[in-house]
Amino acid sequence: MINTITIAVDAMGGDNSPKKVIEGIGYHQKKSKDINYKIFGDENIILPLIDAYKIKKENIEVFHTNNKVENEDSALSAAKKGKDTSLWLSIESLKNNESDAIVSAGNTGALFVIAKLNLKMIQNIDKPALSGLWPNKHGMNVVLDLGANIECNEKNLIDFSLMGSALLKSLFVKETPKVALLNIGSEELKGNAIIKNTFQKLKSKKNNLYEFHGYVEGNEIMDGKVNVIVTDGFTGNIALKTAEGTANFITSELKNALTSTIIGKFSSFINKKNLRNFKNKLDPRLYNGAILLGLDKPVIKSHGSTDSLGFANSLDVTEKIIKGRLIDKIKENIIS
Repeated sequence: MINTITIAVDAMGGDNSPKKVIEGIGYHQKKSKDINYKIFGDENIILPLIDAYKIKKENIEVFHTNNKVENEDSALSAAKKGKDTSLWLSIESLKNNESDAIVSAGNTGALFVIAKLNLKMIQNIDKPALSGLWPNKHGMNVVLDLGANIECNEKNLIDFSLMGSALLKSLFVKETPKVALLNIGSEELKGNAIIKNTFQKLKSKKNNLYEFHGYVEGNEIMDGKVNVIVTDGFTGNIALKTAEGTANFITSELKNALTSTIIGKFSSFINKKNLRNFKNKLDPRLYNGAILLGLDKPVIKSHGSTDSLGFANSLDVTEKIIKGRLIDKIKENIIS
């Protein structure tokens, strides 16, 4: 059982940082115990924010640097900026075993590159995968890869199945991981050669960590019949952006329909609780926190445009995967 954990935080990455980052730490601090935060960034901005949000200082350390990775930096230019950016220093803290995980809302490409430069891959894992949480009718899905790898082979997809299942089990202890491959149909003959070969390999081998449930189509992702959905980064990223755009469209159109007429306003008033629950179900802030799986230490990517509540939720995900022994679960189940 892990008692006290330490989270390294890149305070300067993403929109409206470090304000949202520090406020997010304040939210997380109020509901979590025994968490230490190592905050990397400009102390001239960070320290006044810590005071403004009345954050307890006894479990806070601030490491000053003026240098940061900008949103528009390429991954290569970010790595070349030197080892004194807030992103590099926070990842280095993880590398040196001074922290248990790192969270950043900054440049995704830079996070991947700098993390891979500093951290080792888990043995027998060839490629990392970016995984995220999506709601379904009965709870939550883990979906991967969401963009780290454009092309994947059979072994990569099998590794993703294992890593995604370990993540689900770390976050939701009582859940049974049910793995499915995202495909254009449910029949065994559908899909390209890599998908079909992966299907046969997963079907033929048993794994104590998860159950294999074959294929899932895009319109079935939210049904809740499976909860670990595996695909390559190209397809996964398109699916993610489509889902986000659809959710935004639905909530926007519903809001317009309920505020444009007197009847609509009255309907929204009497259904206030139901509408709030509906909005929360589609609120991306509540599922914020993508995990770069495959590295031997936890690296968590918060959405760059999220607010303080969303950042607090990424810290919550981080806390759960550390306490849920995510990396150990992957190592225990990986097959060479």
